[in-house]
Amino acid sequence: MTDNSISPDANQQEEKGFMSHLLELRDRMMRMTLAVLILFLALFSFSEEIFTFVAQPLISLMPEGTSMIATGVAAPFLVPFKLVLMVSVFLAVPYLLYEIWAFVAPGLYKNEKSLAAPILVSSIVLFYCGVAFAYYVLFPLLFGFLIAISPQGVVMMTDIGQYLDFILAIFFAFGIAFEVPIAVFLLIMIGATTPDALAEKRPYIVVGAFVIGMLLTPPDIISQTILALPMLFLFEAGLLISRIVLKRRAEQADDDDDYHEMSDDEMESELDRLDAEENEIVFDGQESDEKTDK
Repeated sequence: MTDNSISPDANQQEEKGFMSHLLELRDRMMRMTLAVLILFLALFSFSEEIFTFVAQPLISLMPEGTSMIATGVAAPFLVPFKLVLMVSVFLAVPYLLYEIWAFVAPGLYKNEKSLAAPILVSSIVLFYCGVAFAYYVLFPLLFGFLIAISPQGVVMMTDIGQYLDFILAIFFAFGIAFEVPIAVFLLIMIGATTPDALAEKRPYIVVGAFVIGMLLTPPDIISQTILALPMLFLFEAGLLISRIVLKRRAEQADDDDDYHEMSDDEMESELDRLDAEENEIVFDGQESDEKTDK
């Protein structure tokens, strides 16, 4: 009768392995927190300048004689504090993702690592592009539109706390929306769908992009369109990249099949040909050396 019980030594090794992973996770989380804290301490003395920069798209369009206001007693301190904390996390994202990647990578296969690293870098770049697009493109158009439609006799004086909550939501929405090509690429790579199947559903995706733009942005056609159009463009980019990757994989698979389908005679003749070429190269080299000696 076979004993299938696990030995105490195996249990102890498993527990040690689990504890080592927990300790590594703790250390990495501490380093991540420390990185955000260092950035926060370095940036807090510039909190006023940072808030002025973030509020500039609205301040530059407000009527003369108006300004932003603080309705809360502690808002002049808490709002810049919150903003600097969010900026610190925002700037630390590459390092935070690196720590997460370093923790997860040892458990991945080689092909998974080669695919995950570019996706990780692309996700960071696209998120930053989404935030920059919202700040430099959306905000001037959106705030100009909202100020222009203000009723006669109504003075626009925005609370700094509400403004910060508003722009953070927009930044997050655009950052996530710009991850569309990554989502498309991953769905195709894992076999959940194909480029042709997604291309056939393009009319539904167009409608969905405008619905998402309506849900994630203020209720105006300008911001909705400004979000939907980049999403559609990035969707097409994701399809194009997926087609290129799949085509290269198919070509590589065909080359491997051709190699494995060679008969023994063909394999032997190919090896003989390579040996002959190698001998010819050596012979030519010896002749050149003899001529040099002469």
